[in-house]
Amino acid sequence: MQLRCGLEPRTLAALSVVLVVAAVFAVQHSWAGRPQAVRAPEVVEQGATPLPGPVAEPAPSPGAPASADARQSARIVVDVSGKVRRPGVLRLPAGSRVADALEAAGGVTAGTDMTGLNRARVLMDGEQVVVGAPPSVAGAGPPGPTGTGPETGPISLNTATAEQLETLPGVGPVLAQHIIDHRTRSGGFRSVDELREVNGIGDRRFADLQNRVRP
Repeated sequence: MQLRCGLEPRTLAALSVVLVVAAVFAVQHSWAGRPQAVRAPEVVEQGATPLPGPVAEPAPSPGAPASADARQSARIVVDVSGKVRRPGVLRLPAGSRVADALEAAGGVTAGTDMTGLNRARVLMDGEQVVVGAPPSVAGAGPPGPTGTGPETGPISLNTATAEQLETLPGVGPVLAQHIIDHRTRSGGFRSVDELREVNGIGDRRFADLQNRVRP
């Protein structure tokens, strides 16, 4: 070939290298472009058992009713005094009645007159229960401001302080505040009958208070 084409040996060697490289490139390109088999996706049969995994428990809906434990955790505070074995401030479940408070205080002492004490009445938070005391003393709260002397007549619903209202039978700190709140909202009491509109005062309690208060 060198004699026929008149090529130098160096040129002939370079040409040989170029031909070899071109041949290798052609073979590689042909191999990369060959058709390849495509694997079909797996089909999950209906009814197949899924792999086990952690199961999340459903969260309670916002409107679900409170559990029994949550209801039992609600407490009220009442003051039981008078002729009971263990007088004092007690914490009772919400919805407790006077009979429950007496039992929690150790029971009534022997010979105590229970007339006028409704043991089936539902208690309110902050209420005072006095056992065996006369009506004028039952439910007595803290004394009024020093120097003013005791109340000698009906208490004015429009000017009485919370401490003065708590001297009324069956009126504790919570009920006294309800009376003051009603007085503020309505602009004052115009008659004693409006006391029925106060939250926590029913017919029986109104009967105990109507002769001891005035507008």
